[in-house]
Amino acid sequence: WLRRCTHFLFIVVVAVNSTLLTINAGDYIFYTDWAWTSYTVFSISQTLMLIVGATYYLTFTGVPGTATYYALIMTVYTWIAKAAWFSLGYPYDFIVVPVWLPSAMLLDLVYWATKKSKHSLILFGGVLVGMSLPLFNMVNLITVADPLETAFKYPRPTLPPYMTPIEPQVGKFYNSPVALGAGAGAVLACTFAALGCKLNTW
Repeated sequence: WLRRCTHFLFIVVVAVNSTLLTINAGDYIFYTDWAWTSYTVFSISQTLMLIVGATYYLTFTGVPGTATYYALIMTVYTWIAKAAWFSLGYPYDFIVVPVWLPSAMLLDLVYWATKKSKHSLILFGGVLVGMSLPLFNMVNLITVADPLETAFKYPRPTLPPYMTPIEPQVGKFYNSPVALGAGAGAVLACTFAALGCKLNTW
C-alpha cells in the first residue's frame, strides 16, 4: 500500500516539477537577462527531472517503452500549463517541442538492449540522456519569439536592487552552452538514474 501510494505521488510530483522547470526555461525575462546561462541551467534541471522519473517508472514496471510514456506525460502537462499561462496574457509561444521524447527513447533502448540491466541503465542510459537533452533542447529556441522584441513589448515592473540581474556574460566562462549542459548532465544524470532505481528497492 505504501509503495503504491509513493509511486503515484512521485509520478505526479516529478512530472509537475518538470513542467514548471520547462515553463521557466522559456521565460523571456530569464532569456533576455541571462541568455545562454539560463539555457544551460534549465537544460540540466530538465535532464535530471526526466531521468529520475523515467528511470523510476521504467524499473517499476519493467517494461521498455515506459520511459517514453513518462516523457509524453511531461509533454502534455507542459502543453496544458503553457496554454493556461498564455491565455492569461503571459508572453509565451504556444508551441513546446517535446524534447524529452528522443532522450527517453534512448533510455528505453538501453534498458531493452541490455536485457533489463539496471547497472547498464544507470551508466549508459544516464550518459545518453544527459548528453542528448541539451542538444535536443536547442530545437526549442527555434520556436521562441525574439526575446528582445518580447521584452520591449511586455516590459516588466521595476525590480528591487537585490533582484536586478547583472549583464549577461555570454562566452566569458564557457563557449558552448550545449557542451557545458551535456557534460554536466551526463555526470549528474547517472546519479539521478541510480536514485530512480533505488526508489524501487527502499
